[in-house]
Amino acid sequence: MKLLIVEDESKIGDYLRQGLTEAGFVVDLARNGLDGHHLAMTEAYDLLILDVMLPDVDGWRILKSLREAGRNVPVLFLTARDNVDDRVKGLELGADDYLVKPFAFAELLARVRTLLRRGAAPANETTLKVANLELDLMRRRVTRAGHRIQLTAKEFALLELMIRRRGEVLPRSLIASQVWDMNFDSDTNVIDVAIRRLRAKIDEDFEPKLIHTLRGMGYMLDTPDEA
Repeated sequence: MKLLIVEDESKIGDYLRQGLTEAGFVVDLARNGLDGHHLAMTEAYDLLILDVMLPDVDGWRILKSLREAGRNVPVLFLTARDNVDDRVKGLELGADDYLVKPFAFAELLARVRTLLRRGAAPANETTLKVANLELDLMRRRVTRAGHRIQLTAKEFALLELMIRRRGEVLPRSLIASQVWDMNFDSDTNVIDVAIRRLRAKIDEDFEPKLIHTLRGMGYMLDTPDEA
């Protein structure tokens, strides 16, 4: 997944970029609001981490521009001011979360993962569909070709992640961090077992096959023509 950090404090920006990169994310870092505004409006990101107080274009303006453009990418605000009015302003403008400096990196990482699991679906989007597979996000219900499929909570989360990232190769490390909220251990086969069980439920008795294995790279969900 691809993140954008907009932070004018060099040490904090470098620290966040290194930590999030080591956690398995692709990270762009903008060191001023003007560059951050340009990247946020022209590139596709899964999540933005915005410093509120920037010397040129501040975090409020970047967020306002995004929401006015109809872009629903999750936004986590960073600020040195623990002010209720500031938090309310950010949430009213469409921020998804708010973290006050100084903060522990573990807390930021947990919030990032939570926001990414929540996704950037529009408020009125209640279903996800690929071919004849459908996820009802409100009722947590899965159907394939009209047949109800029973999934565990983790299987549902895994399938939701794969559909939201349709057509992208998802490495095991990313799946582990997003679904199990853990660092990937190369000695464990928990990801492979989960994929095998999910495939048995949604692919084994149906066509077209949607879950694909890319040896040495990871897994992908898509229709055969696209895959």
